[in-house]
Amino acid sequence: MSTPLLTVAKLEVVYQRAVTALQGVSLSVPRGQIVGILGTNGAGKTTLLRAISGFHGIDDARVTDGSICFKGRRIDNGEPHLIARAGIALVPEREKVFPNLTVAENLTVPAGPRESAAERRRREEQVVEFFPKLAELRSRLAGLLSGGERQMLAMASALVCKPELLLIDELSLGLSPVVIDDLMARIVQVKRELGITVVLVEQSAAVALELADYGYVLENGRTVLDGEVQRLKSHADIQEFYMGRTGAGARRSYRDVKQYRRSRRWYG
Repeated sequence: MSTPLLTVAKLEVVYQRAVTALQGVSLSVPRGQIVGILGTNGAGKTTLLRAISGFHGIDDARVTDGSICFKGRRIDNGEPHLIARAGIALVPEREKVFPNLTVAENLTVPAGPRESAAERRRREEQVVEFFPKLAELRSRLAGLLSGGERQMLAMASALVCKPELLLIDELSLGLSPVVIDDLMARIVQVKRELGITVVLVEQSAAVALELADYGYVLENGRTVLDGEVQRLKSHADIQEFYMGRTGAGARRSYRDVKQYRRSRRWYG
């Protein structure tokens, strides 16, 4: 079996030297796959991505135990720019774009210092092919874009960095079903044509399980379930708690789902 591109082992992340956000989280990300991270608000999903990308330090957080290995090398508590240079790009949940810059300028900012102007233009043109609408919006300020357009621009800006691993935090948040479907198709295309591995954090189980090859479920900073997507889709707790379906297949109300609490532990 080939070595995973990314391995997280027994990871613990603590905020402000007092609050434990992740405890004992482990995951493996094979090359060329899409791995989904599921969980409700506060489960630790965003903390996990920020720890992998090195941006957790901005939030006064630190990896205090465990390890993060990318291509066989430890990167836990590394500097974000060094992790990005190693081949990891983050599409964050918040602050996705530079609002006072144009679309074209947002695509220029991530370019590496060693790239020539010609190389940068070729890369930008290649990336925009995945998001053709951005070509029409090149001179528009990013702050004036719609939510879907901002997400496209954020993903395009990340791809300009030529990553091997793309981390996407809450792809579907606040977007319409039509826009989500389009973005999902773009991710599959990017994975297939550029050979990029993807870790996708999602509160929407429907989106994550539609895209991912393998999934992990986080609750209260811990991994409570993982498996192939088909296995997760058929799991009773996934269907009831994350997809709002009872055993009879009826759709539960959002309020019911939010109030639901399992009385049993999850076992694979």
